[in-house]
Amino acid sequence: MSTNDVGEKVSKEELLEKDRKYVWHHMSPHNENPMIIESGEGSWVQDIDGNRYLDGMSGLWCVNVGHGRKEIAEAAAAQMMKIAYSTLVQSHIPAIELAAKLNEWLDGEYRIFYSNSGSDANEVAFKIARQYHHQNGKPTKHKFISRHRAYHGNSMGALGATGQAQRKLKYEPLGVGFQHVPPPYCYRCPFGQTKGACKFQCAQAIEDAIVWEGPDSVAGIILEPTITGGGMIVPPDEYLPMVRRICDKYDVLLIVDEVICGFGRSGEKFGHQNYGVKPDIVTMAKGLTSAYSPLSATAVSAELYESFKEKQAESHFRHVNTFGGNPVSCAVALKNIDILEKENLIERSSHIGKEMMRRLESLLDHPHVGDIRAFGSAIGIELVEDQKTKVPATAERVMTIIASCKQRGLLIGKNGDTVPGFANILTLSPPFSTSDDEVAFITDTLVEVFALNNGKG
Repeated sequence: MSTNDVGEKVSKEELLEKDRKYVWHHMSPHNENPMIIESGEGSWVQDIDGNRYLDGMSGLWCVNVGHGRKEIAEAAAAQMMKIAYSTLVQSHIPAIELAAKLNEWLDGEYRIFYSNSGSDANEVAFKIARQYHHQNGKPTKHKFISRHRAYHGNSMGALGATGQAQRKLKYEPLGVGFQHVPPPYCYRCPFGQTKGACKFQCAQAIEDAIVWEGPDSVAGIILEPTITGGGMIVPPDEYLPMVRRICDKYDVLLIVDEVICGFGRSGEKFGHQNYGVKPDIVTMAKGLTSAYSPLSATAVSAELYESFKEKQAESHFRHVNTFGGNPVSCAVALKNIDILEKENLIERSSHIGKEMMRRLESLLDHPHVGDIRAFGSAIGIELVEDQKTKVPATAERVMTIIASCKQRGLLIGKNGDTVPGFANILTLSPPFSTSDDEVAFITDTLVEVFALNNGKG
């Protein structure tokens, strides 16, 4: 038995019956017997049956500071008692303080536009980029270049930017003006090169696309510092600086999607800071509040913002979001960032990633492991049927590993519904508060599970 929000005792079967009747689950056919999560503390969650699982994915790449943070709940409650809602047509204190803190973290001068989700933040970025060029005397610059395998959101524009065919099936046509180029995928180089012995054709492909489309038609490039949900595709160190130079050459805006990579996941405050580049626009969500409350932001360089201050009737940004920048969510974000700073969790994220990679290195000898990639504390394990041919692992093999981990109390993820035939990457993204003993539990569990799945079948 469990207790619902009004204190009534309710059985698991009663809850499942309501779930089957009323709930539409995300990203899957209807699940007749979903796991019902009831509580969480630190790196662990507990289901309604009392089973505990280490949350190896921080929810959906987002609970960076861990579950059950009382101080975040208290910050939210305190703000609710002051004022729970105020439109950002005007302003409020948490939004102001958070915008200042984000500028400090970005190490630049940006104007912050608040929304609800990563998809929203990217939609805002596209609209701002197009309007900026229009008001800067270049109204034909309207296209965006993204990468295959990348994910940028579920809304029509953001899904247009997304380079994952399975996400788009039955929803097209989407937002127009989005072109795609091959990703910097060293393990499966689209250009037939080998890592460390190439000419960075992956970056050159972006310049080629700009030239072929016509520089006067291209408004921006959108990319994650590392392609995360599309398979943990980590670029060479030289890649992002090269893209920055290409953008500067053709007056194209660099939009960096930090929805997953931001707020410490990469081992730096933001993923792009690993490469020493300055984006024109930065989008963020997830770790901004560690998912304790919905909030996203689009950070726009001060230079771009200036064109929106002109006095023409339509020069301002004509976009509104009812819940974007909600005072409670902004207060939650401020407390979340305070925890990240005071507990040195960004450094902790870097340590977790290095320790997991060290402890998982032996898996590279497993016949069904092709590659292991890390970006801070985000890890991808690419499964194959054969190491020599690199044939992607079957869905059955991938799900067997995931199910075996769950049986042992570890929740991990995979790159589902992305590119047909390539949903073969296991993903790890634990909370930064994860202890060394818990890191050992994650890696020991994986090593044990792989040892039991060592055959050809």
